[in-house]
Amino acid sequence: MRINFSQDNDSLMAGPGDIYAKEIAGAGNAFSYAIYEHSKLPLRVFEAARIATAIVNGCEICKNWQSKRDIKQMGIKGGVTNNGEAPDNQFYKNLLEGDLSHLNTKELIAFKFATTMGTEPKQLSKDNEFWSEIKSTFTDAEITDLTYCTAGWMGMGRVAHVLGLDGSCDI
Repeated sequence: MRINFSQDNDSLMAGPGDIYAKEIAGAGNAFSYAIYEHSKLPLRVFEAARIATAIVNGCEICKNWQSKRDIKQMGIKGGVTNNGEAPDNQFYKNLLEGDLSHLNTKELIAFKFATTMGTEPKQLSKDNEFWSEIKSTFTDAEITDLTYCTAGWMGMGRVAHVLGLDGSCDI
């Protein structure tokens, strides 16, 4: 860990922000919870984009997280996990190994979107060919949902990774 932090709090989701930047961390946590509670994306699409972001961020917690299995640790019942079929372990293994061949069109586009948003946001914003592709598959509401989800994962995942909070976790 890159900063001094002793987790005396019983919550798995507690972090140094709860000590050093309480109001900011609270807002970040509220955003994270909103993503898992209110996203309307199909769960497999959500997870494809989330894993893509975890790979870009290098966040070990995020790479090991599976929303259907782990969301209860956030105190959330249902939420995005009610949005269709849950990925199996092979889904995650394939993505983490760079094998995208098992993804359907929507999942693949979400993975590409999240990857590019995390690595080349300026390129993404002006890639008209990609925007034609995403708009032929996603509604404007889904694109907005996907964008906010990806932004939340990028921000909070990078906080965890940069501060060294992602090296070990009970999740």
